[in-house]
Amino acid sequence: MNTLRRAAHVTLSVAALAVATACSAGGTTAPAASVTGAAGTTTQAPATKTQAAAEATATNAAQVASKTARKATKPKLGIADITPMGEKVERVGVGFPIIVTFDRTVRNRAAAEAVLQVQAQKPVEGAWRWVSDRKVIYRTKTYWKPHQKVLFTARLSQIPGNEAAKDVSRRFAVGTANISVVDTKKHVMKVRRDGKLAKTIPISAGSGGLRRNGVDVYLTTSGVHLAMGKKRVETMTSSWLGVTDPKDPLYYKLEIPWAVRISDSGEYVHQSAGDYHFLGKSNQSHGCVRATPAGAKWFYGISQRGDVIEITGTKRKLDWRNGWSYWQLSWNQWKRGSALPAGSASATPSPSASPSAVQEGLQG
Repeated sequence: MNTLRRAAHVTLSVAALAVATACSAGGTTAPAASVTGAAGTTTQAPATKTQAAAEATATNAAQVASKTARKATKPKLGIADITPMGEKVERVGVGFPIIVTFDRTVRNRAAAEAVLQVQAQKPVEGAWRWVSDRKVIYRTKTYWKPHQKVLFTARLSQIPGNEAAKDVSRRFAVGTANISVVDTKKHVMKVRRDGKLAKTIPISAGSGGLRRNGVDVYLTTSGVHLAMGKKRVETMTSSWLGVTDPKDPLYYKLEIPWAVRISDSGEYVHQSAGDYHFLGKSNQSHGCVRATPAGAKWFYGISQRGDVIEITGTKRKLDWRNGWSYWQLSWNQWKRGSALPAGSASATPSPSASPSAVQEGLQG
């Protein structure tokens, strides 16, 4: 009797499977049916071609969705470099810029610029200016106040589509206000520290007299330079002139002590390589500011990247794109390089940051 009941149950189950399979016509996949065998075990009914296709489609869709999710969580924009270095590495001068280089082309400059913040213990107005598809520079309206901390923060995770990126910050230490004025007509450099005259140094500037492409390349450039770096001994050659043959009358290769770089075109404040009798009297250099051994060594010792060196008295003007010569642009000219609407306060703390949090970030 039990055998007959099990057989009848199997027959009904198979009949139900046949009906279910017939109803799947038209592209709708019926759920797979279970068949209970005579021994009471359960087996899965063979899948139809339509079922197999649907399962394959579902698998492919899941793989595509997973790949899309991984792409969505991968940062699309990061930062490759921040200049200058942080407070534990160097102190910077009151003219220093913040130079941010991204790791790829910035498609939406306004969105990227909007998440860049600069907070200072002694705030001054500032603005960003884009100089390439990957580089943006922050400059203040007036020089930074000396002896303070400045905190830069890039909230990259707040850029739409870039939520997986890590936010980046760097704190800078502003040192003494070293502001030097080089008068190429009087052949003297006066150095003020925190507003007080610290030293007057006899100098010799560019002699002029060698024109290339309509420019007298032997003239020192007039304008507001910034110290970009320094070396105890710098090798200087005539290769910047395209002169590399030692037999050429214009060729030179010299090891120069106490060299402070002030432009990308090869201008330095450095110790004069002899010819000391010209210092304070006439201009005899190839464009650099030559100083006495004692004066050059002292200046080298106090120099910080971002210190201001203003040169006056020559007919060759400094290009604002030559090194860190960003102070050559007026404030209104500088602000035109921002991707944000006029009046945007990129130098103010984030609305979500409490005053105590900002102060804590600045003080460390």
